[in-house]
Amino acid sequence: MLEVKHLTKSYQKDKPALTDISFSVEPGNFLAIIGPSGAGKTTILRSLNQLIKDDDGQILLDGSDIRSDNKSQLRKHRRQIGMVFQNYNLVERLTVIENVLHGRLGYKSTLAGMFGIYSEEEKKEALELLDKVGLKDFALQRCSELSGGQKQRVGIARSLIQHPKVILCDEPIASLDPASSHTVMHLLKQLTIEFNIICVANLHQINLAKKYADRIVGIRQGKLVFDEESSMLSEEILETLYDQSISKELE
Repeated sequence: MLEVKHLTKSYQKDKPALTDISFSVEPGNFLAIIGPSGAGKTTILRSLNQLIKDDDGQILLDGSDIRSDNKSQLRKHRRQIGMVFQNYNLVERLTVIENVLHGRLGYKSTLAGMFGIYSEEEKKEALELLDKVGLKDFALQRCSELSGGQKQRVGIARSLIQHPKVILCDEPIASLDPASSHTVMHLLKQLTIEFNIICVANLHQINLAKKYADRIVGIRQGKLVFDEESSMLSEEILETLYDQSISKELE
């Protein structure tokens, strides 16, 4: 279980980026975070794996507070938190399977990581995960030759090979066409259930958040204004979040 309790963060004095943010997510659930640009969505995600240091609160993963970790403990926790990036964050000159195997680097010694030494079991698992995301036939192709949607599916496979408890997705479909966006969202939903993990995704596409997420958290000016099942998201809530009517986004 992932629990966020009273999370607070300021980048500048008297200008809070997050104020008293609390929510929780059970394994097997997909949580979408929505809100206008600058609301604090990315700050929440970067706090969850401690890429930034917040000011106060708790981030509990199965009861253990990540915020109190020393460097060694944080390294172990980060193995359990996969990331899917808006810009894919792949090594374009390397093959698809090599990029997927990079998800194992957190388990490797410096020497093994430098020389790309992976076990046969890891290579087999990488191929199995590529099969799950529909890319097994592309395993030996360079990532530079893939479409955006395919690259994002490589990123999903890379995160899964970490054996994570949580996958964090920062605008995972922002650069994709509508068909690829649905493919990626469907995969994230399906794999969240199949692997019984937690998926937390920042999204601007409200209709897709409502379609695929189990729950939606709405953030405005660093404050939590909505935390309910996705079916409860209404035009009135969206007007509160965005200061305008965007009913078409619910279609």
